[in-house]
Amino acid sequence: MNTQKYMKSFDFTGKKVLIRVDFNVPQNENLTVTDNTRIAAAAPTIKKVIESGGIPVLMSHLGRPDGKRVPKLSLNALVGEVEKVVGASVHFAEDCIGEAAAKVVAQAKPGEVVLLENLRYYKEETNGDTGFAKSLAALGDVYLNDAFGTAHRAHASTAIIAQYFSQENKGFGNLMNAEVESISKALGSDRGSTVAIIGGAKVSSKIGVINNMIDNVGTVIIGGGMGFTFVKALGGAIGTSLVENDKLDLAKELIAKAEAKKCNLLIPVDTLITKEFADTPPERVCPIGAIPEGYMGLDNGPQSISKAVEALASSKTIIWNGPMGVFEFENYAGGTKAVAQAVAEATANGAFSLIGGGDSVAAVNKFGYTDKVSYISTGGGAMLEFLEGKTLPGVAALG
Repeated sequence: MNTQKYMKSFDFTGKKVLIRVDFNVPQNENLTVTDNTRIAAAAPTIKKVIESGGIPVLMSHLGRPDGKRVPKLSLNALVGEVEKVVGASVHFAEDCIGEAAAKVVAQAKPGEVVLLENLRYYKEETNGDTGFAKSLAALGDVYLNDAFGTAHRAHASTAIIAQYFSQENKGFGNLMNAEVESISKALGSDRGSTVAIIGGAKVSSKIGVINNMIDNVGTVIIGGGMGFTFVKALGGAIGTSLVENDKLDLAKELIAKAEAKKCNLLIPVDTLITKEFADTPPERVCPIGAIPEGYMGLDNGPQSISKAVEALASSKTIIWNGPMGVFEFENYAGGTKAVAQAVAEATANGAFSLIGGGDSVAAVNKFGYTDKVSYISTGGGAMLEFLEGKTLPGVAALG
């Protein structure tokens, strides 16, 4: 995908720049922001508009108010955090459309920022309503989408709004551009030297990704709970390990497809077993298809780890989504930590590594490899759909 047509050189001087950001951030009971990662991710675009003489008008959703005004989901609570991160004065509009919003936008001066109220106070936002999108569009001269995390949804502020701006007055923000560029780069790399690590609990949530990866990469490393569905499909005994019995035929189909496409599908061969789902030391390492009744596997064993590390060592591109085991438990974090280290080492040797999905990102952060990978995606669902080969409405709208 050519992202250049999305990332343009705009003249922001004296213009109101409507920016769709993703400020759906975690807060504590006092509504204080507990993790400002998403605000910080949007800051470069906001600062760029300010430095270029424009006035950023920010719109976002927060939580799921489902078309109602839920006071604890007001974006007003984010004003102080946005001011701190962006380094500019932020004026809050108590609505996101209409007179109240227009008045605050009209009064804002260059060097200042406007933050609109929660988009999802209106059900028209998630319904992709054209009238609502038009009302939002009336607040800006230029539209930038910088919310990759919502790009897979055809909502009013992410997909529908773009039709009310001319081609030269709409495009990607810095974050959105980096996301699309990084994922496109990973998917467009040389097939043979590209490795995808797909982990997590369920095959069902990653079917599309595994399918598309088999088509596009040379090696797919399967990890986490989903591995047991593949093992059982091959006739292995998995004890009380996590399994999706209704997905056994699908697992067989994916194994057959990988063989036909000459994709090296690495299914775990050994595991650490225990009787209870708890952070207690494992009883022993066990072949993954010979787990005794009453036992479950909670992490990759040493052989599975070394096979994964070996595949990553010769890679030139890495796509990682999902952990290898229950890494939240110290006793079962070894498989995920070893993969994180191998990804970091491959990156140091020149590979391009793309990490996405909440658990993978949490693992990279936990083990201290955040600065040792090429790119960390902010959009879980959007990244998954992109990796499945789907067209994202928020991206297509700016085409």
